[in-house]
Amino acid sequence: MRTREQLYDMIRRQKALYVGSVDGDGFPNIKAMFAPRRIEGDSIYLSTNTSSMRARQFAENSKASVYMAEGGEGIMLLGTMEVLHDAESKRSIWRDEDVMYYKEGVDDPDYCVFKFTAQRGRRYCAGESEDFLTAEL
Repeated sequence: MRTREQLYDMIRRQKALYVGSVDGDGFPNIKAMFAPRRIEGDSIYLSTNTSSMRARQFAENSKASVYMAEGGEGIMLLGTMEVLHDAESKRSIWRDEDVMYYKEGVDDPDYCVFKFTAQRGRRYCAGESEDFLTAEL
């Protein structure tokens, strides 16, 4: 099993994460998203569009998953996703190059932050898998 720091180092190395949401009919939806902007405790912060389907889904049902793979190892995290619109959250992960997606800059109404908070996970490696609680890492 990886330590908490090893797990977060793996997350930081990712160019993309796969995020799962639940649609209105109860079906899982998976989407690739850009690399995390910040990791704090058990929370991962991502940049996205307020107008996105995923933002609407998480506003209705906060259950979420995040998946990443590296080499022969895959890690799935399960938890909740908050959609944050406050200025402090938006500024905390803003990058100057984001203006290519949000023409009005950090205050663009179509810019928001996803805050994923992991509660548990599952690790797959070398043909074996194990469940873990993030609090126990």
